[in-house]
Amino acid sequence: MTTHHITTPRLAAHGVTVGYGGRAVIDDLDVVIPPGVITTIIGPNGCGKSTLLRTLSRLLKPAGGTVVLDGEDIAKLKTRDVAKKLGLLPQAPVAPEGLTVSDLVARGRHPHQSWLRQWSSDDADVVERALAMTGVTDLADRPIDALSGGQRQRVWISMTLAQGTDLLLLDEPTTYLDLAHAIEVIDLVDDLHESGRTVVMVLHDLNLATRYSDNLIVMRSGSILAQGHPRDVITAELLHEAFRLRARVIDDPVSDRPLIVPIGRAHTRVT
Repeated sequence: MTTHHITTPRLAAHGVTVGYGGRAVIDDLDVVIPPGVITTIIGPNGCGKSTLLRTLSRLLKPAGGTVVLDGEDIAKLKTRDVAKKLGLLPQAPVAPEGLTVSDLVARGRHPHQSWLRQWSSDDADVVERALAMTGVTDLADRPIDALSGGQRQRVWISMTLAQGTDLLLLDEPTTYLDLAHAIEVIDLVDDLHESGRTVVMVLHDLNLATRYSDNLIVMRSGSILAQGHPRDVITAELLHEAFRLRARVIDDPVSDRPLIVPIGRAHTRVT
């Protein structure tokens, strides 16, 4: 994977506070998303990972602070303008019943439509490319609900690609997928990054996060515990502090990243 020099960030949060029902989930948080790399947000359940991603994408409005997209306050931008710059795959998205793959992916072009600018051959080309990039061209006429979990996730990613944005936010794109399909989807995300896109995602699988990311954001209790390259961030001490997880950190035999080996109670007994 390429190491990129950090330039002006596409996306950042300054002093952001977000909560539900009067309870702050994230409090006065600052974060800068470096361009051109995969940033993955990890942390225990309920620590604010998805809340942060949804706030960065403007799905949630912060009670305080500002999210900045390309130098502008995201709250002041038109929804259509945000959708032209930023593609979001939410957690467990649901398609209308009977909708085909090509119909769903075509919906990614909606931000580019208006009564002055109707569907064009350019839109059709973008949809075709998005289907090809995610390897689902042969599924174009199939209904979404007839697909496997891995196929469905690739189709949803295809729809976000059809928006034509080079900034992608993915909320747990491997949820409900078995390991083979999860790796297939993350390989696709890596291909998208290699083609020049900035990716921010939330993942539960710590070893997939460390293997595929150039920038990790480790959260705990609504704040950022650590941020940086997996080699600089992942230690046994950090894993215990963030997840209350006992683990050994060793060299991954198939990549230049750390590998996390959890230690259960049965393996700490002296024999």
